[in-house]
Amino acid sequence: MIAARFHHVSLSVADLTAQEAWYGSAFGLTHVDERLEMPDAGVRTVVLSDAGGLRVEFVERTGSSPAAHTDPFAATAVQTFTHLALQVPDLDAAFARLTGECDAAPVSPPAPGVTEGMRYAYVADPEGNLLELIEAARE
Repeated sequence: MIAARFHHVSLSVADLTAQEAWYGSAFGLTHVDERLEMPDAGVRTVVLSDAGGLRVEFVERTGSSPAAHTDPFAATAVQTFTHLALQVPDLDAAFARLTGECDAAPVSPPAPGVTEGMRYAYVADPEGNLLELIEAARE
């Protein structure tokens, strides 16, 4: 067995500067852990984190093309990562703020999850990356 724990997730983006600003405003990912530019490869990256330990890497590559998902399950038509899931303390407030103030596109409104007391919703960031918001059962 290999002992492992989650380190970060990486998103391919078209506009690194815009996504860095959006995720900073939307989720408080404002601490820059790493920044790297590889001009010969046409790649720029930044790893952002928040005070709670959430880490997301954003990678901008010249000439990349977007993947569009019409619903949360369309992403599963390709064998790759399908979405970034984030636990939030108040799903309704998070969904309202993201789709209102932050201009995230609503994909699936808040709904009950399979686990008793759990709720979820989906939004898309400004570039269409799918985000699942999860409110866990309160104990």
